[in-house]
Amino acid sequence: MTQTLKETYLKDIRPTLQKELGITSVEAVPKVTKITVNSGSKDFKTDKDLLAKTKDWMGKITGQAPLETKSRSSIAAFNLREGEVFGLKVTLIGYRMYDFLQKLISIVLPRLKDFQGISRATFDQNGNYTIGFPEQIVFPEVEYDKIGRIQGLEITISTSAKDPKTSLMLLQALGMPFTKEA
Repeated sequence: MTQTLKETYLKDIRPTLQKELGITSVEAVPKVTKITVNSGSKDFKTDKDLLAKTKDWMGKITGQAPLETKSRSSIAAFNLREGEVFGLKVTLIGYRMYDFLQKLISIVLPRLKDFQGISRATFDQNGNYTIGFPEQIVFPEVEYDKIGRIQGLEITISTSAKDPKTSLMLLQALGMPFTKEA
């Protein structure tokens, strides 16, 4: 039986990080708290078939049904009315989060063309990491014939780390393939 990423984190990575960071409490060791997957299109309001197909492939890659995000107010410059659907999001926690992260690290990222590692520059000040994909077909569950059209998506990995340096250490320990330092 293969060991899941969550079990590896609890047994191996967390004690190692605790020593490296000099943290006394095991609960204070940084951890991944949630993963958010987002995709949006201005055509969702007119093309209901595209919305249905996007819901389908997002549900397949995450294992969870996406939630529609609707506009809170009308914005004339963007031709957007209040209550119109403009995006879809999925928030993963628990075992689904770790399973998705393991799939992202071991299957999806190596499938990228000319992959040399992901950038170290997209951490925010709170230690959260965001990856953007220009097309959803890098995920093995997405069937090219059934998606309608190529769409981008954004994956945000939220951590309990207080700064980008600590978050980088956590994600590297989990196996995230970052580019080499210059």
